[in-house]
Amino acid sequence: MVRVTRKVTLNGTLLAKNNRTILIEGKNYFPPESVNMEYLRKSDTKTTVSGMGELSYYDIVIDGEVSKDAACYFAETDPEALKKIGKDYKNYILFMKDTKEEVSI
Repeated sequence: MVRVTRKVTLNGTLLAKNNRTILIEGKNYFPPESVNMEYLRKSDTKTTVSGMGELSYYDIVIDGEVSKDAACYFAETDPEALKKIGKDYKNYILFMKDTKEEVSI
């Protein structure tokens, strides 16, 4: 089995790199230990995803520039979703707007 390494950048700054992301609804969530947390600042924004749980958000801050709510994570795992996904996705981080994801083998 070939492992695919994924990395996420914003304006050339590396935010995360890992070959063990969790795929949830077609989106790659990165394990927290693979994320350069110094660029993430907790946001007050929260949303609920039906059947998955509550999403909490991060702003991405690089050189004073803020990308509001550009990353998110589930602080708790929903037991039914956990069965469906098959892996504990608690605190895994999804990068969204303004970011660029690249894949390499």
